[in-house]
Amino acid sequence: MKAFEVIGGKKLIGEITPQGAKNEALQVICAVLLTEEPVRISNIPSILDVKLLIEILKELGVTVQKESEDTFLFNAKNILIDKIEDPEFHKIANKLRGSVMIAGPLLARFNRSFIPKPGGDKIGRRRMDTHIIGFEHLNVHSEHDKLHGYFKLTSNGLKGADILLDEPSVTGTANIVLAAVMAKGHTTIYNAACEPYLQQLCTMLNKMGAKISGIKSNLLHIEGVSQLGGTEHRILPDMIEVGSFIGLAAMTNSPLTIKNVGLQHLGIIPDKFKQLGIAMSFKGDDIQIHEQDQYVVQDALDGSMLTLYDHPWPGLTPDLLSVLLVVATQAKGSLLIHQKMFESRLFFVDKLIDMGARIILCDPHRATVIGLEREQALRGITMSSPDIRAGMALLIAALSAEGTSIINNIEQIDRGYQFLDVRLNALGAGIRRIES
Repeated sequence: MKAFEVIGGKKLIGEITPQGAKNEALQVICAVLLTEEPVRISNIPSILDVKLLIEILKELGVTVQKESEDTFLFNAKNILIDKIEDPEFHKIANKLRGSVMIAGPLLARFNRSFIPKPGGDKIGRRRMDTHIIGFEHLNVHSEHDKLHGYFKLTSNGLKGADILLDEPSVTGTANIVLAAVMAKGHTTIYNAACEPYLQQLCTMLNKMGAKISGIKSNLLHIEGVSQLGGTEHRILPDMIEVGSFIGLAAMTNSPLTIKNVGLQHLGIIPDKFKQLGIAMSFKGDDIQIHEQDQYVVQDALDGSMLTLYDHPWPGLTPDLLSVLLVVATQAKGSLLIHQKMFESRLFFVDKLIDMGARIILCDPHRATVIGLEREQALRGITMSSPDIRAGMALLIAALSAEGTSIINNIEQIDRGYQFLDVRLNALGAGIRRIES
């Protein structure tokens, strides 16, 4: 097992460019299964989750040609559809939650597929109901294999339908869209997710010949087509990395420039960091974070304590709450973090408390943070990364701390962030990859 040895207290200086968006990559790579023609995708992040998804597609018969470090050419002409019955293939798919999104395109082309037992982060229940119910509306029959934990999906022909989602699930919406683009007739999806990554997927599908309207809204209209063609697509910068770098700069009091952030796609993310008192300026598509001896949490307009909470787009993505919580530990002021979606995502705060942070874990969903105002630094400890986003938050804490920290289970961090130690060391960080 690998670990990070982190020497804290170093100021970081320079420029950093965010990787391609992990969550978008997992969606658009699955979309290549919809066509027999080549699809070229660029700005693909070199992270474990994406590499695993590409291996899953190869197992299904997709040919993959790496044209450059971040550009791949996919061809799904000769799909081995019987692989979905292979228990060994199930084991591979179970390792990655993103593999659920092969279900939609395989149903569209072959009228059969499966949804594996979800893998990925252990951050609470992550139910598949939205996916399954959406498919059933499209004339799909589902059978649950309780022993092995997967759903078998079959259809005698997908048919368009009016679908009202019980929650605006991003992966659920994406999966249903991937099926509906080749369903016979008209489909509407109401209460659809409308995150930038979902917008990107829909735009890519339209370039392939799909007929999707209502993009950027929560009401999608899809007119089914009989086949789709090839295309080229470029993935957006990863908004979670952008937010993570804002938080890192603030915690280490570092002057950093984040390049090519895709500012128009960041929504309220910069504003939420500004609510913590973090000063930043914008130049073109870059964000400049300024050195601050102190940053002050804004109270609510009525003078009450600030609450930051996750919400479907255009609200705040839940993937950044862990970073915002860590940044708040050195702010002047107090705030409440309310993680509504996942009941296990705040359990990493015990490690921050061990580092000297003043945090009260109210319940599995809420934590109150009383800022240290930089009067005392966090202290280095040995800890373990429980999931991708908490891992990044703990790394930020370690980089700001006095002394040396050891972060175990960094495979979780590598699942979502490419070459992170190399990129941050180039700015002056002290991170060494070691055996744990």
